[in-house]
Amino acid sequence: MTLSDRAEEILEALWIEVVEEKKGTCKVSILKDDEAIKNLARLGYIEIKPPQNQIQLTEKGEAEARSCVRRHRLAERLLVDILDCKKKLVHETSCKFEHFLHKGLDDNICTLLGHPRTCPHGKPIPEGPCCKDARRKPEKLIMPLTELEINRKARISYLQTQDRNILQKLIAMGALPMTEIVLLQRFPSYVFQVGKSKFAVDKELASCIYVRVI
Repeated sequence: MTLSDRAEEILEALWIEVVEEKKGTCKVSILKDDEAIKNLARLGYIEIKPPQNQIQLTEKGEAEARSCVRRHRLAERLLVDILDCKKKLVHETSCKFEHFLHKGLDDNICTLLGHPRTCPHGKPIPEGPCCKDARRKPEKLIMPLTELEINRKARISYLQTQDRNILQKLIAMGALPMTEIVLLQRFPSYVFQVGKSKFAVDKELASCIYVRVI
């Protein structure tokens, strides 16, 4: 059964207070008539213990809450690192966006971002199966051109810059999404090849080109 957005937000709050802050339980007196709380209890995600109406996450609830927090913090990372969202809008926007990151898609986003360990606010992102696999086979799916191995073929995924001059320079070089690219050298400048043309750029420009290894 799919949980409501409200129920997922409650599980997130419980994870932070009960697990991360190690409080064990959380008072529910102000939420006792909340339908989402009642539903979480009916589905076995939480237990409400009298006489003080303390909420405790069940094993099932803790696993789901962990997943909710993971999706929220990955959404924040995606918004900041890839979409260049302004920090003051990150939390509010990610609260809405995270609900679209269904199970499985969050691992794809995590891999895309290179398995980040913390959100933009410095809070830990719970690991997923993809993170464990990455430790055994450590390779980012998408990376800046500056991290690409010399002479390894890649395809440009996107250009990340808010500077129109830089963007125009890269486009003029033919560094467009879905175009094949090879990094030929790093020093004294970054030299890459697109098609039959070679270009020398500084680190700032090279860092704006994000590529996927072929």
